[in-house]
Amino acid sequence: MKTYFWLTMDDGVDVYVRCWQNNDYKPRGVVQIVHGMAEHVERYNDFAEFLVANGFIVYGNDHRGHGRTGEKAGVFGYFADYNGFDRVVSDVHQVTQYIKKHYPNSPLFILGHSLGSFITRRYIQIYSTEISGVILSGTAGNPGVAAKLGKALARWEIKKYGQKEPSHLLNKLIFGSYNKGFENVKNKFAWLSRDEKVVEDFVQDPLCGFVCSTRFFYDLLTGLQLIHKNEYIQQIRKDLPMMFISGDKDPVGAYAKGVEQAIKQYKENGLTNIESIIYEDGRHEMLNEINKEDVYRDLLLWLNRWSKNKK
Repeated sequence: MKTYFWLTMDDGVDVYVRCWQNNDYKPRGVVQIVHGMAEHVERYNDFAEFLVANGFIVYGNDHRGHGRTGEKAGVFGYFADYNGFDRVVSDVHQVTQYIKKHYPNSPLFILGHSLGSFITRRYIQIYSTEISGVILSGTAGNPGVAAKLGKALARWEIKKYGQKEPSHLLNKLIFGSYNKGFENVKNKFAWLSRDEKVVEDFVQDPLCGFVCSTRFFYDLLTGLQLIHKNEYIQQIRKDLPMMFISGDKDPVGAYAKGVEQAIKQYKENGLTNIESIIYEDGRHEMLNEINKEDVYRDLLLWLNRWSKNKK
Protein backbone atom coordinates (compact mmCIF):
# COMPACT_ATOMS: atom_id res chain seq x y z
CA MET A 1 0.00 0.00 0.00
CA LYS A 2 1.27 3.44 -0.96
CA THR A 3 0.35 6.55 0.97
CA TYR A 4 1.61 10.10 0.95
CA PHE A 5 1.41 13.09 3.25
CA TRP A 6 2.92 16.50 3.82
CA LEU A 7 5.32 16.99 6.71
CA THR A 8 5.96 20.54 7.93
CA MET A 9 9.60 21.27 8.66
CA ASP A 10 10.78 23.38 11.60
CA ASP A 11 10.99 26.46 9.36
CA GLY A 12 7.40 26.07 8.13
CA VAL A 13 8.14 24.51 4.71
CA ASP A 14 5.92 21.60 3.69
CA VAL A 15 7.77 18.54 2.38
CA TYR A 16 6.13 15.74 0.40
CA VAL A 17 6.62 12.29 1.98
CA ARG A 18 5.78 8.93 0.40
CA CYS A 19 5.31 5.70 2.34
CA TRP A 20 5.14 2.13 1.04
CA GLN A 21 3.98 -0.51 3.50
CA ASN A 22 2.02 -3.68 4.12
CA ASN A 23 0.02 -3.48 7.34
CA ASP A 24 -0.49 -7.25 7.48
CA TYR A 25 2.83 -7.98 9.16
CA LYS A 26 5.30 -6.58 11.63
CA PRO A 27 8.06 -4.90 9.63
CA ARG A 28 11.53 -6.39 9.48
CA GLY A 29 12.85 -2.84 9.31
CA VAL A 30 12.38 0.54 7.67
CA VAL A 31 14.30 1.95 4.71
CA GLN A 32 14.34 5.72 4.23
CA ILE A 33 15.18 6.79 0.67
CA VAL A 34 17.06 10.00 -0.07
CA HIS A 35 16.74 10.71 -3.80
CA GLY A 36 19.12 12.34 -6.23
CA MET A 37 19.42 15.62 -8.11
CA ALA A 38 16.69 16.75 -10.53
CA GLU A 39 14.50 13.72 -9.79
CA HIS A 40 11.97 12.67 -7.12
CA VAL A 41 11.16 9.84 -4.75
CA GLU A 42 8.42 8.26 -6.91
CA ARG A 43 11.16 7.00 -9.25
CA TYR A 44 12.05 4.47 -6.52
CA ASN A 45 8.62 2.84 -6.62
CA ASP A 46 9.80 -0.48 -8.09
CA PHE A 47 12.57 -0.96 -5.52
CA ALA A 48 10.27 0.17 -2.70
CA GLU A 49 7.63 -2.37 -3.67
CA PHE A 50 10.31 -5.07 -3.78
CA LEU A 51 11.37 -4.17 -0.24
CA VAL A 52 7.75 -4.17 0.99
CA ALA A 53 7.25 -7.63 -0.53
CA ASN A 54 10.24 -8.75 1.53
CA GLY A 55 9.09 -7.41 4.88
CA PHE A 56 10.27 -3.80 4.98
CA ILE A 57 8.51 -0.45 5.17
CA VAL A 58 9.83 2.32 2.93
CA TYR A 59 9.69 6.09 3.36
CA GLY A 60 11.12 8.86 1.23
CA ASN A 61 10.59 12.56 0.69
CA ASP A 62 10.96 14.98 -2.20
CA HIS A 63 13.68 17.49 -1.36
CA ARG A 64 13.14 21.21 -1.49
CA GLY A 65 13.18 22.32 -5.10
CA HIS A 66 12.35 18.80 -6.26
CA GLY A 67 9.27 16.73 -7.05
CA ARG A 68 6.00 17.57 -5.33
CA THR A 69 7.80 19.67 -2.72
CA GLY A 70 9.28 21.91 -5.40
CA GLU A 71 6.01 21.95 -7.32
CA LYS A 72 4.08 23.15 -4.27
CA ALA A 73 6.67 25.82 -3.49
CA GLY A 74 6.76 26.93 -7.13
CA VAL A 75 10.51 26.58 -7.54
CA PHE A 76 12.73 23.78 -8.90
CA GLY A 77 16.44 23.21 -8.43
CA TYR A 78 16.72 25.43 -5.37
CA PHE A 79 17.17 24.50 -1.72
CA ALA A 80 17.17 27.66 0.40
CA ASP A 81 18.42 31.23 0.62
CA TYR A 82 21.09 30.27 3.15
CA ASN A 83 22.96 27.09 4.08
CA GLY A 84 20.80 25.02 1.73
CA PHE A 85 22.71 21.75 1.88
CA ASP A 86 22.50 21.38 5.67
CA ARG A 87 18.90 22.60 5.50
CA VAL A 88 17.99 19.57 3.37
CA VAL A 89 19.99 17.29 5.67
CA SER A 90 17.85 18.59 8.53
CA ASP A 91 14.70 17.85 6.51
CA VAL A 92 15.82 14.24 6.05
CA HIS A 93 16.44 13.98 9.79
CA GLN A 94 12.97 15.33 10.56
CA VAL A 95 11.53 12.57 8.36
CA THR A 96 13.67 10.12 10.36
CA GLN A 97 12.17 11.44 13.58
CA TYR A 98 8.67 10.93 12.19
CA ILE A 99 9.53 7.33 11.25
CA LYS A 100 11.07 6.56 14.63
CA LYS A 101 8.02 7.95 16.39
CA HIS A 102 5.78 5.51 14.53
CA TYR A 103 8.22 2.54 14.45
CA PRO A 104 10.38 2.99 17.56
CA ASN A 105 11.49 -0.64 17.73
CA SER A 106 12.32 -1.21 14.05
CA PRO A 107 15.85 -0.92 12.68
CA LEU A 108 16.07 2.07 10.34
CA PHE A 109 18.34 2.23 7.31
CA ILE A 110 18.93 5.15 4.96
CA LEU A 111 19.54 4.68 1.25
CA GLY A 112 20.95 7.73 -0.49
CA HIS A 113 21.50 7.93 -4.24
CA SER A 114 23.84 10.40 -5.97
CA LEU A 115 23.02 13.82 -4.47
CA GLY A 116 21.10 11.77 -1.90
CA SER A 117 24.30 9.88 -1.09
CA PHE A 118 26.04 13.20 -0.38
CA ILE A 119 23.15 14.31 1.84
CA THR A 120 23.28 10.94 3.62
CA ARG A 121 27.03 11.21 4.13
CA ARG A 122 26.52 14.59 5.79
CA TYR A 123 23.60 13.16 7.78
CA ILE A 124 25.74 10.43 9.33
CA GLN A 125 28.32 13.01 10.41
CA ILE A 126 25.61 14.40 12.69
CA TYR A 127 23.04 11.66 13.35
CA SER A 128 24.80 8.29 12.94
CA THR A 129 23.73 7.04 16.37
CA GLU A 130 20.05 7.25 15.37
CA ILE A 131 20.11 4.73 12.51
CA SER A 132 21.10 1.10 11.93
CA GLY A 133 23.00 1.51 8.67
CA VAL A 134 23.33 3.30 5.33
CA ILE A 135 23.40 2.33 1.67
CA LEU A 136 25.23 4.76 -0.61
CA SER A 137 24.43 4.48 -4.32
CA GLY A 138 26.23 6.37 -7.07
CA THR A 139 28.38 8.43 -4.74
CA ALA A 140 31.61 10.29 -5.55
CA GLY A 141 35.04 11.11 -4.21
CA ASN A 142 36.54 14.39 -3.09
CA PRO A 143 36.37 17.01 -5.88
CA GLY A 144 39.26 18.92 -4.32
CA VAL A 145 40.17 22.19 -6.01
CA ALA A 146 37.35 21.78 -8.53
CA ALA A 147 34.85 22.46 -5.73
CA LYS A 148 36.60 25.72 -4.83
CA LEU A 149 36.64 26.85 -8.43
CA GLY A 150 33.02 25.82 -8.92
CA LYS A 151 31.91 27.76 -5.84
CA ALA A 152 33.75 30.85 -7.05
CA LEU A 153 31.91 30.58 -10.37
CA ALA A 154 28.60 30.01 -8.57
CA ARG A 155 29.16 33.10 -6.43
CA TRP A 156 29.81 35.15 -9.57
CA GLU A 157 26.64 33.84 -11.19
CA ILE A 158 24.58 34.48 -8.05
CA LYS A 159 25.80 38.08 -8.00
CA LYS A 160 25.10 38.56 -11.70
CA TYR A 161 21.85 36.62 -12.20
CA GLY A 162 20.40 35.97 -8.74
CA GLN A 163 20.15 32.87 -6.54
CA LYS A 164 17.22 31.16 -8.27
CA GLU A 165 18.33 31.51 -11.89
CA PRO A 166 19.18 28.18 -13.57
CA SER A 167 22.93 27.79 -14.09
CA HIS A 168 23.33 26.30 -17.55
CA LEU A 169 27.07 26.99 -17.35
CA LEU A 170 27.71 24.99 -14.17
CA ASN A 171 25.32 22.30 -15.33
CA LYS A 172 27.34 21.90 -18.54
CA LEU A 173 30.70 22.02 -16.75
CA ILE A 174 29.67 19.26 -14.33
CA PHE A 175 27.58 16.99 -16.56
CA GLY A 176 28.65 17.87 -20.09
CA SER A 177 31.23 15.10 -20.43
CA TYR A 178 29.28 12.31 -18.76
CA ASN A 179 28.30 10.56 -22.01
CA LYS A 180 31.88 10.34 -23.27
CA GLY A 181 32.94 6.74 -23.71
CA PHE A 182 29.42 5.43 -24.33
CA GLU A 183 28.49 4.23 -27.81
CA ASN A 184 25.17 4.79 -29.59
CA VAL A 185 24.21 7.66 -27.30
CA LYS A 186 20.62 8.73 -28.00
CA ASN A 187 20.24 11.58 -25.50
CA LYS A 188 22.17 13.54 -22.90
CA PHE A 189 21.01 11.32 -20.01
CA ALA A 190 22.29 8.03 -21.44
CA TRP A 191 24.88 7.92 -18.64
CA LEU A 192 22.10 7.16 -16.15
CA SER A 193 21.43 3.57 -17.27
CA ARG A 194 21.84 1.04 -20.06
CA ASP A 195 18.06 0.57 -19.93
CA GLU A 196 16.81 2.87 -22.67
CA LYS A 197 13.26 2.90 -21.31
CA VAL A 198 14.49 4.17 -17.95
CA VAL A 199 16.34 6.98 -19.67
CA GLU A 200 13.39 7.86 -21.92
CA ASP A 201 11.02 7.87 -18.92
CA PHE A 202 13.40 10.26 -17.15
CA VAL A 203 13.44 12.57 -20.17
CA GLN A 204 9.64 12.55 -20.44
CA ASP A 205 9.05 13.09 -16.70
CA PRO A 206 8.19 16.77 -16.12
CA LEU A 207 9.65 16.52 -12.61
CA CYS A 208 13.05 15.29 -13.82
CA GLY A 209 16.04 16.63 -15.68
CA PHE A 210 15.66 20.33 -14.96
CA VAL A 211 18.70 22.63 -14.70
CA CYS A 212 19.36 23.59 -11.10
CA SER A 213 19.96 27.10 -9.82
CA THR A 214 23.13 29.04 -9.19
CA ARG A 215 22.56 28.78 -5.45
CA PHE A 216 21.90 25.04 -5.68
CA PHE A 217 25.30 24.44 -7.26
CA TYR A 218 26.95 26.55 -4.57
CA ASP A 219 25.17 24.46 -1.91
CA LEU A 220 26.01 21.18 -3.66
CA LEU A 221 29.72 21.99 -3.83
CA THR A 222 29.66 23.16 -0.20
CA GLY A 223 28.15 19.82 0.77
CA LEU A 224 30.81 17.91 -1.15
CA GLN A 225 33.47 19.79 0.80
CA LEU A 226 31.80 19.08 4.15
CA ILE A 227 31.42 15.33 3.64
CA HIS A 228 35.13 14.92 2.90
CA LYS A 229 36.43 16.76 5.98
CA ASN A 230 38.19 14.29 8.28
CA GLU A 231 37.13 16.13 11.44
CA TYR A 232 33.47 15.58 10.54
CA ILE A 233 33.97 11.99 9.38
CA GLN A 234 35.49 11.24 12.78
CA GLN A 235 32.14 12.13 14.38
CA ILE A 236 30.50 9.10 12.71
CA ARG A 237 30.10 6.11 15.01
CA LYS A 238 32.84 3.68 14.07
CA ASP A 239 30.66 0.58 13.84
CA LEU A 240 28.02 2.09 11.52
CA PRO A 241 27.20 -0.49 8.81
CA MET A 242 27.80 1.01 5.35
CA MET A 243 27.17 -0.48 1.92
CA PHE A 244 28.44 1.24 -1.24
CA ILE A 245 27.05 0.27 -4.63
CA SER A 246 28.19 1.67 -7.96
CA GLY A 247 28.64 0.81 -11.58
CA ASP A 248 32.17 0.76 -12.95
CA LYS A 249 30.93 2.93 -15.83
CA ASP A 250 29.41 5.59 -13.59
CA PRO A 251 30.98 8.97 -14.41
CA VAL A 252 29.73 10.50 -11.13
CA GLY A 253 31.97 8.12 -9.19
CA ALA A 254 34.85 8.57 -11.66
CA TYR A 255 34.24 5.01 -12.91
CA ALA A 256 34.48 3.59 -9.37
CA LYS A 257 37.73 5.42 -8.50
CA GLY A 258 35.87 8.09 -6.54
CA VAL A 259 33.88 5.43 -4.68
CA GLU A 260 37.07 3.62 -3.72
CA GLN A 261 38.57 6.92 -2.59
CA ALA A 262 35.58 7.59 -0.32
CA ILE A 263 35.76 4.11 1.18
CA LYS A 264 39.48 4.50 1.82
CA GLN A 265 38.93 7.79 3.63
CA TYR A 266 36.25 6.28 5.88
CA LYS A 267 38.47 3.33 6.74
CA GLU A 268 41.39 5.63 7.50
CA ASN A 269 39.11 7.39 9.98
CA GLY A 270 38.32 4.17 11.81
CA LEU A 271 35.01 3.00 10.36
CA THR A 272 34.91 -0.79 10.54
CA ASN A 273 31.70 -2.08 8.89
CA ILE A 274 32.12 -1.01 5.27
CA GLU A 275 31.16 -3.18 2.32
CA SER A 276 30.93 -2.40 -1.39
CA ILE A 277 29.79 -3.89 -4.67
CA ILE A 278 31.01 -2.49 -7.99
CA TYR A 279 28.89 -3.78 -10.86
CA GLU A 280 30.56 -4.46 -14.20
CA ASP A 281 29.34 -2.16 -16.99
CA GLY A 282 26.83 -0.51 -14.67
CA ARG A 283 26.13 3.19 -15.12
CA HIS A 284 24.88 5.73 -12.59
CA GLU A 285 21.52 4.33 -11.45
CA MET A 286 22.15 0.74 -10.38
CA LEU A 287 18.60 0.51 -9.02
CA ASN A 288 17.41 1.18 -12.58
CA GLU A 289 19.97 -0.83 -14.51
CA ILE A 290 19.35 -3.83 -16.76
CA ASN A 291 20.62 -6.08 -13.94
CA LYS A 292 18.60 -4.36 -11.22
CA GLU A 293 17.18 -7.68 -9.95
CA ASP A 294 20.71 -8.69 -8.93
CA VAL A 295 21.20 -5.33 -7.22
CA TYR A 296 17.89 -5.68 -5.38
CA ARG A 297 18.85 -9.13 -4.09
CA ASP A 298 22.28 -7.96 -2.97
CA LEU A 299 20.81 -5.08 -1.00
CA LEU A 300 18.11 -7.29 0.52
CA LEU A 301 20.74 -9.73 1.76
CA TRP A 302 22.62 -6.86 3.38
CA LEU A 303 19.48 -5.35 4.92
CA ASN A 304 18.34 -8.72 6.27
CA ARG A 305 21.70 -9.35 7.88
CA TRP A 306 21.92 -5.98 9.60
CA SER A 307 18.25 -5.83 10.58
CA LYS A 308 18.91 -8.96 12.64
CA ASN A 309 21.86 -7.21 14.29
CA LYS A 310 20.08 -4.00 15.22
CA LYS A 311 22.35 -1.61 17.05
